[in-house]
Amino acid sequence: MKEISVSNLKKYYSVYKRSSGLVAAFGSLFKRSYHQVQAVDDISFDISAGELVGFIGPNGAGKTTTLKCLAGLLHPTQGKIDVCGYYPFDRKTDFLKRISLVMGQKNQLWWDLPAIETFRLNKEIYEIEDDIFEKTLKELTNLLEIGDLIGLPTRQLSLGQRMKMELIASLIHRPKILFLDEPTIGLDVVMQKKIRDFILSYNRRFKATILLTSHYMTDVKRLCKRIIIIDRGKIIYDGELDKLAKSLIDVKSVSLVFGQKILKNEISELGKITIFDLPKVVLSVPRDRVSIVASKILKKYKIDDLTIEEPEIEEVIRMVFDRKTK
Repeated sequence: MKEISVSNLKKYYSVYKRSSGLVAAFGSLFKRSYHQVQAVDDISFDISAGELVGFIGPNGAGKTTTLKCLAGLLHPTQGKIDVCGYYPFDRKTDFLKRISLVMGQKNQLWWDLPAIETFRLNKEIYEIEDDIFEKTLKELTNLLEIGDLIGLPTRQLSLGQRMKMELIASLIHRPKILFLDEPTIGLDVVMQKKIRDFILSYNRRFKATILLTSHYMTDVKRLCKRIIIIDRGKIIYDGELDKLAKSLIDVKSVSLVFGQKILKNEISELGKITIFDLPKVVLSVPRDRVSIVASKILKKYKIDDLTIEEPEIEEVIRMVFDRKTK
């Protein structure tokens, strides 16, 4: 069942173009020149109920603009949008109760008041019954392990703790659709993992549909089977992350830990050596020869550990953009 449907979505802006110099500045008082910015340029995609999809691309690619259109904050220039049966920009109450937009660089908490006061305000805004509010609050605080912090003033919380509170404030009404725009930005690696674990847990527990943007490729790799790559307002890939790697890169990485001494030249014939730091050796091997090479190594050498992996997601995404610019 489709929860989000986007067809030929366009969002264009007219931006004032100012020429340099005093004469040009004076002339702009009477006549201004504008140029059109195509923030989102004719994109289409569908997302099924319960899917967790990565929406990635460079700065200025159109990710946040798309999310704002889906959440009803921006009116599209052209195209059709259907989110759980509603046209977002109508901003109907029932629609707003079903969605939430979380932006890592924005906050809704009051600086000098405890986070619980924001939660209570949202309870009234979304008309949540007392028992449901208490149950949801307990579930979310337990998942995020911050039940003892909700009474502290926001200014006393760390960045990671504030981000957790922001998530609770955005999810207290149990939205079925989440638009997450850089939810782990600025957090350390430990806190990033905790937020990722929470997002995955929420997705599974509440069967929520989630569209996630992130510049941290670890977020995408850990959470999303499907990704949509957007660049300059256009979608350049929509599909499974694993298939993207296989379609672009014809090698795999074979990581070995030897239990004996070996010479560099005797192993080089089996594949391209990318790391030679005994006892660890990493080979880049053509995808169709991986099983043959692994078998030869296991028969000939004493191996303490052998791992076969796909290339890093960062390398795959880099190749996508490299091909796009050629």
